[in-house]
Amino acid sequence: MLSSILPVRSLLAAIFMLMAGSGFLSTLISLRLERGGSGTLMIGAVATAYFAGLTVGALRAGPVVQRVGHIRAFAAFVSLLSASTLAYALFQNVLFWASLRFIDGLCVAGVFICLESWLNERAETETRGSILAGYMIALYSGQALGQFLLNFGRTPSIPFLIASILISLAVIPVVLTRIAAPLPGQNAPCTMRQLYVSSPLGFIGAMTTGLMLGAFYGLAAVHVRRLGLDLSQTASFMSIVILGGVALQWPLGRLSDRFDRRRVIVTSFGATMAVCVALTMVDGMGLALLTLGGLFGGLSFALYPLCVAHTNDRLDPSARVAASGALVLLYSIGAALGPTGAAAAMTLFGASGLFLFIAIVAGGTLAFGLWRQASSLPVPGDDQQSYQILPRTTPMAAMLDPHAPEYVAPDECEPTDRPQSPISG
Repeated sequence: MLSSILPVRSLLAAIFMLMAGSGFLSTLISLRLERGGSGTLMIGAVATAYFAGLTVGALRAGPVVQRVGHIRAFAAFVSLLSASTLAYALFQNVLFWASLRFIDGLCVAGVFICLESWLNERAETETRGSILAGYMIALYSGQALGQFLLNFGRTPSIPFLIASILISLAVIPVVLTRIAAPLPGQNAPCTMRQLYVSSPLGFIGAMTTGLMLGAFYGLAAVHVRRLGLDLSQTASFMSIVILGGVALQWPLGRLSDRFDRRRVIVTSFGATMAVCVALTMVDGMGLALLTLGGLFGGLSFALYPLCVAHTNDRLDPSARVAASGALVLLYSIGAALGPTGAAAAMTLFGASGLFLFIAIVAGGTLAFGLWRQASSLPVPGDDQQSYQILPRTTPMAAMLDPHAPEYVAPDECEPTDRPQSPISG
């Protein structure tokens, strides 16, 4: 693996520093708004602005990269992200901060498109899996370690200054790299209607996973602070959830390779619902909160790649990259809606409303998945593709999947001709 990722180490160093600097901002901003007296609905709206920017950026940043090139586009996105991070320290206003979060989302999407298309260009068939694994490690470890910058939050401007420094430093390994920059690839067409017809459970599962994780990232810090956790304990909780998300993805994925994948997806949604119900009953910092937090991360983080794998099982190989890209957009749309729904639940039910909202979403998807199992046949085990962890970043990430074929644009996102019941799975 090491020999595979050494040629792209500058790109991986850049994503690590970017996530260390920007990955904790959603936590910090939610805490600052809550401490400043903003209502839960306003905090949720600011979180929604970020995911809305991420969605728009995933759709619109590609042409910018194609027009000016990867290095210039990357430097522009990072510079704007660094500037917007510093701007939070000027003054605290909900509308101003919501605007900055939208800009942050646009910039982060642009950065992901630059790096993911670059990594895809450098990856060979035999090294694609190692490069993707290195990318995921850099992404999640940077995000997890960055949470501990909350410990500098006692001085109002210091966390934003440190975040801006880390973000700015991420430019250096990219602008000095000798790796040739590619032109960004174009995704094949795949309409949402075609995607739902091909895999209803994959479609609904990707969107509801976005609802759950968007709500978590936007409001989890507010939830635990209302339980009485200090900044250090809040950082520990957020990091445990992220690291738990990494730890359980492979075991659940391997189970889904051996059994009907829908059964693993449905069970994971059911377990997520149970963990969230338990989290509504936890009061204060302790082993129970950290254990349940790690389980929540492990189960919920695995749901998106499980849904991608299930969808790919039911598609012609030439349509998989396009479908995976569409699933990222579905996840992003869900993530943009999640904080608003969770904020409404917290307004009605207090701090426990966050995980109550997530439990309801997971329970609804569980019911939908059980219906799909009863009304359609499973994909034969020999026809299932191998599970692969994938980031929930931009549609460009789908091209890093080592199981994806060489890009061929299909006429449309059609399912395979495998024997199925009249209602597809």
